[in-house]
Amino acid sequence: MFLERGFEVDHSTINRWVLTYAPLMEKRLRRFRKPHCGSVRIDETYVSIKGQWRYLYRAIDKPGDTVDFLLTAKRDLNAAKRFFLKFLSDALLLSPGKIGR
Repeated sequence: MFLERGFEVDHSTINRWVLTYAPLMEKRLRRFRKPHCGSVRIDETYVSIKGQWRYLYRAIDKPGDTVDFLLTAKRDLNAAKRFFLKFLSDALLLSPGKIGR
């Protein structure tokens, strides 16, 4: 898009924009999410990102769509609490009726 308009932009600049603006966009778009069905499954896995191993916590609804996620460096009680607080802090319309593993 930038080249079509005559701008030269380095890939590292775009990466910095993504790292800066993605959390802001997620925060603003969170309130427009549609309610999911009454139950969710919690999934936890270990993934490699740029050669470093990270823990990925996910909440998945019945059709298989990811409702929420958290990526952390450590797998401990504080990380799990952070994920559940983030996931359950949404409006009552979005909070699940049942949580399964």
